[in-house]
Amino acid sequence: MHSIGETARDSGLSISTLRFYDRAGVLVPHRVDPVTGYRWYAPEQLEEARLLARLRRTGMPLPDIRLVLAGWSGADTDLVRKLLEAHLRRLELGLSDARREFSTLRTLIERRETPMTSLRTAAVRSTVRAPELAASLDAVRFAAGGDPELPMLDSVLFDVEGEAISFVATDRYRMAIARTDIKGHDGPRVQVIVPTPLVDAMRVLLTGEEPVQLTMDGDRVTLETGDRQVAGRCLDLEFPDYRRLVRLPAGRRALVDVAAFRHALETGPVRKGEVRKQDGVACDLSVLRVTADDEVTVCEDGDDDESQVAVNREFLLDALAAGSGDRLVLELGAPTAPIVIRRPDDEDTYSLLMPVRLDN
Repeated sequence: MHSIGETARDSGLSISTLRFYDRAGVLVPHRVDPVTGYRWYAPEQLEEARLLARLRRTGMPLPDIRLVLAGWSGADTDLVRKLLEAHLRRLELGLSDARREFSTLRTLIERRETPMTSLRTAAVRSTVRAPELAASLDAVRFAAGGDPELPMLDSVLFDVEGEAISFVATDRYRMAIARTDIKGHDGPRVQVIVPTPLVDAMRVLLTGEEPVQLTMDGDRVTLETGDRQVAGRCLDLEFPDYRRLVRLPAGRRALVDVAAFRHALETGPVRKGEVRKQDGVACDLSVLRVTADDEVTVCEDGDDDESQVAVNREFLLDALAAGSGDRLVLELGAPTAPIVIRRPDDEDTYSLLMPVRLDN
């Protein structure tokens, strides 16, 4: 007999997924200990679990998975083959529809496309305090992505409007925004996309207390502090309209002690190796809930509560560190809404983490 942990390890399914399929009647353990509740699987069920993992990765609907497993255990290979062929046809049709929609979307984009260079027509020469600029870059840098196919996301947006500059970074699954005041610019809005190596080089210079000079002229950005300078080219790409992405319905807010909450995340319950449906990458999840007393708790795995929100634990720990404070505000809405991490005294600096949908 195999324990649920051994079956999870050898099949590629997580323990929480095996529990879900047990409750759904898809893969029921051979025996459940009446005292401890431990699940035990027969040796032949390991093959079924491996098959289930493969079917799950193809996106096969649960009713079809149940029939495939029934046919598999009953050696009805004809039924299994027909179900697999029917699912493959659905996938091929879906792919054809997706390609057709993408073709239409590209046409719409070409019609609406406005070059980012239109937001660079005016040069910006401004002054900003070094500590404030450093704090803003530190608050957003963690959210910049590293996908070589999406270089606009391996960057930080510098968005100047009026006498303020916003810094924005996102890798699709998280976004961070910080805003600080500048002096010397009273012209139109200007945006530049600064690659992360150049952002990191700028951050190295920001060690003093004195004001620094930030210049954005065409496709170049320059930071000057004292007798030192760093400059480079911006990316000639477009950045997502972040202002649309942050228009969210209000969630429940809770003030957390960062040190205590970090300890709870690092030592509390965690769902190991859950696969993100967006890109197939495995990550450890923490499941959160705001209590009636407006406290954020890390939930036990398997608790059934529609108010729970699952989040990539590593991303949440990074956001807490970037928040740079002893206390931060967590805002949790629906399980499908982003989690917002805010500074209590600064509504213009915050980060958003996309939740991870749970199988159960």
